[in-house]
Formats: sequence, structure tokens, C-alpha cells
Amino acid sequence: MANKQYLTDYVRRMTGSLMNAGVKKVVISPGSRSTPLAYSFASTKELDVYMQVDERSAGYFALGLAKASSEPVVLLCTSGTAASNYFPAVTEAHYARIPLIVITADRPHELREVGAPQAIDQIQLYGNHVKYSVDFPLAEDNRDVEDYIERQTQRAVSVALTAPVGPIHLNVPFREPLLIDFDLAVPTRTFKKHFKSTSTLDESTAKFLTDIVKDTEKGFIIAGELPVGVNNESFWKFAEALQWPVLCDSLSNLRSQVPEQCLPLCIDRYDALLKSERFAESVVPDTVIRFGAQPVSKPLSLYLRRVRPGTVIAIDESPEFRDPLGVVTHHIQSPVEAILELVVDKEQTPYAIKWIEANDVASEVTEEITKVAGDEGAYAQMLFRHLPDGSDIISGSSMPIRDVDTYFGSTAKDITIFANRGTNGIDGVVSTAFGIQAARQRPTWLLIGDLSFLHDVNGLLISRFHDTDLTIVIMNNDGGGIFSYLPQAESGPHFEELFGTPTGLTFEHISAMYGAQYKAIETLEDFEVELAKEKVQHVRIIEVFTDRTVNVKAHRALWNEIVKRLDANE
Repeated sequence: MANKQYLTDYVRRMTGSLMNAGVKKVVISPGSRSTPLAYSFASTKELDVYMQVDERSAGYFALGLAKASSEPVVLLCTSGTAASNYFPAVTEAHYARIPLIVITADRPHELREVGAPQAIDQIQLYGNHVKYSVDFPLAEDNRDVEDYIERQTQRAVSVALTAPVGPIHLNVPFREPLLIDFDLAVPTRTFKKHFKSTSTLDESTAKFLTDIVKDTEKGFIIAGELPVGVNNESFWKFAEALQWPVLCDSLSNLRSQVPEQCLPLCIDRYDALLKSERFAESVVPDTVIRFGAQPVSKPLSLYLRRVRPGTVIAIDESPEFRDPLGVVTHHIQSPVEAILELVVDKEQTPYAIKWIEANDVASEVTEEITKVAGDEGAYAQMLFRHLPDGSDIISGSSMPIRDVDTYFGSTAKDITIFANRGTNGIDGVVSTAFGIQAARQRPTWLLIGDLSFLHDVNGLLISRFHDTDLTIVIMNNDGGGIFSYLPQAESGPHFEELFGTPTGLTFEHISAMYGAQYKAIETLEDFEVELAKEKVQHVRIIEVFTDRTVNVKAHRALWNEIVKRLDANE
């Protein structure tokens, strides 16, 4: 068999195996050594193929696709440092439990470690940041190799999709020539199907949880970041039966589409509430049930670490359950859906009412307090009110996600919130937003700071290759705004140099370079007018100029007023 024919058979077989394992989307970073697979993917009409020139941005774009769809997404690049540039996204995918299928093309074995160009050591390149890594054989006329390709591909994707979900790495060497025959069909697979069983609670676990809940008078639920697709209706049915307050992290996406009868149970201001020492001490729980990751809120983390409730149950599908605070007393290894099948009816307690009334106070203060230009929270609150039903918002790390947590209140609208909280980095956020929009095909908004936007300006490249519907709201405070809340801000003359890091950059010219609709905003009134305008380009950039000093004062004024009102009621 000629080289071209068995190379074609090799990549076609891998392509078919990936599709059989559930892959529908592929992100390709252009390069020579990956040509056979790139051609195979691009010529397979059942696959959605995306191009992104910058590998670092491509990694985050693929991560956004996988995060939003909860499906495995292939990420393909050539050999050499191209593969190294995927590492930040791979790291985020590992800690955020996202199923990235990273395929790095490689030089053949005879060109490794001999000074050949674009040849680095790619074996185990991503170390412990991937769940599975395999170095594939070269293409040859060999039935054993064909069988190996199919089964290793299925095995790798199955590992990626098994809890804890995460990235895997396939390193695939190719020897020149690299062209394939487009007329050859995908060969018949010998491996047919993988079955994944669904988990239900066993009798002893159900009894344990039921007994704990029945014996608890002071309990609350924590809902951290949950996978996309968790059924809100089922969750709120579970919570309504318990009549426990639910501390809803913004990334749980339980603050949207809240059933009317459950709105009081949705505690969306807990971050501010727990800043009141009096209130915090009056609501020390006996039992906490946590779904998903630990929430964004630092006051909640400090509170749990300080009071250390007697029973803290983590619902986590992985044996490596997440417990950054060291307070979990019980771990139920189970998907969220299995727990929600357990319905335990209870009456509402004075403890729950106390949480509900306090949340109402904090909500009233947040609505009433005077909004000033320069305060990013005021702009964020206005943005959230404007978001249309059936839209998505992606938040940058640092201050944007904290403003989402503070100002995005419970709503009947269908709005889904995303952020990269696996490692909480500020890199790759623009590309992630494009990936999420591509996966979900809904009007999408990105709330991001100026430094984070600068980190991933190359992410805008994707808009030159694929249609999108993304509005980017940049909070430009000329530097790292979150550091102004930390002790460093009072530590001496080097704060601006080391932490504030002002660049003096604005983004009108970058917007023009990419043909984006652009508007600079100086006042809340101008922002309100701009939000009401029609979006006429695929990408719209709204640059909001804020002031770090004003921002800190306004946020602290809000928190202080909430604490004052709460303490007056104690």
C-alpha cells in the first residue's frame, strides 16, 4: 500500500473514532506537520471546524466551546512551541474539569532530539495537567496499528469524559510527505460503541442524607459553579422541599430562571451579608450541603473556615473532591442529578427566614444606594438589567466576577453566566468568550478589565474567520483594579509600579483594526444610551472609563450601608 493511502486511512480512522466518541467540534491552529489531520477534519462535513492562528487564543476558544457545550472538543496544532502555547488553556481545563482533546502533531522519531527544526520533546508535555497522554505510532500498513488507533482514541476520550472530567493529550507523529487522498472514505471501524452508566444514590447514602436533613434546624445549601445543563427546575424542587436557603454563586446559574415560589430561597447577596459580623455569628449553620466548586465569595470562604460547621457535605462526582478550605466532613461521590432525585419535605424554620429577610435588606440597599460615574459596580448593575432574555454573559476574573457576584440578582430571565474559575487567571478570556458564543449561538456579552483584555487581544482574530455575536464591555480603570482592595494599596510608593500597572492604553484603534463597532463611555447616562442602541457589527466593543479610587470607595460604601442596616435589625 502506498504511503499516501495508509496515511489517509490512518487519519480518517482517527477522525471517525473521535466522532464515534462524541466529538463534534474541532479547533485548528494552522501549521505544516498537522496537515494530514487538518485536511481530514476540514473535509469531514459532520464536524464543525474553527480556525484560530494564535495557539494560545485557540486553546481558550476551544475551552469556551467545551465549557458551554459540555462536550469534548478537539484542539489541533503542529509540532514545536505551538504545542507549548496550548499549556495555559490545558491548565485551566484541568482545574475547571473541561474535556479538551489536545492533539499535537509531532516529528517522526528519527527527527527527535537531533536538532531538527520545530522538534521539541512533546511526550508527556502537559504532565499532570492532563488525565491521559499517549504517543501514537507512525502511519503504516499494519492492521494492529489501525486497531490501536481506534481503541486508544476511544479510551482517551472516555477518560476525558469520566469524572472528574478533564483534558487529555494525543501526540501524533507524521513522516513526510504529508498529503492525503480526499477521495478515500472513512474506513469501517472495528470498535463500535462505548456505554457510560448513569449513577443513582444507593440506599445507605440516601438514608444518611435524609437523616441529616431531617435532624438539621440550621442548614443552608451552597451552589457553586455547576456544569451547564444541570436542571434548574429539579434543583429548585429539591430546595423547595427542604426549605433551606440556597447561597447561589453567580456561576451556579441558579440565579436565573428561578421559579417564583423559590425566589425568597435564592440568597444572592450572601457575600455582602457575611461582611456583617453580627449577622454572620447569628446564622452559624449546623449543616451545609455544597454542590459544585467553592464559590467566588471570599467572605463566605473565610466564614466557613472560621465557624467550621459540624457537618459539611460536598456533592462531587470525583473521588478527588474539592475542599480548598479543609472544612468538608462528608463527601458524596455523585453527579448533582442523583442527589436532586431525593426529596425531603420540611417546614420553613426561623433560621431560613432570617437569611431571607437579610437578603431582602441587602437587595434594597443595592437598588437604593447612589450610583456614581467611575464606579464599575454601577455600570455592571446597569449592564445586567439590560441583558436580554436568552443571552449569555462571560465574566473576566478579578473585579468583573466579583461585580457579577455582587450585582447580578435573581431573575426569571434565561441568562447563563460563564467564567474561567479553574485557575482564576486573567488570560484567554476573550477567546473563551468567542468559544462559548460559537457553541451556544446566543447573543453573548463579555465583561472584562483592561489588563485581561490586553492579555488576549489576539483572541479577536477568530472574528475574521467565523461569524459571531459578541459585545465586549471593557472596564478600563488603567490597571489592576482588584489590587486597590488589598493591603498592598496602602503599602508605599511602589504600589502603582508593581500592582496598579497603568498602561495608558485605550482600545478604539484595536476596534477599528478588527472592524468592530466601538463606543467610548464616560458617564452612566452615556452607557444607558449605548446599551439601548442596535448592535450592527458581529463584534461590538464598549470601553467604559472608570476610576480605581472612586470604584473602591463606592463598593465599600455599599457594603458599609448593608452592614449598617443589618446590624440595626439585630
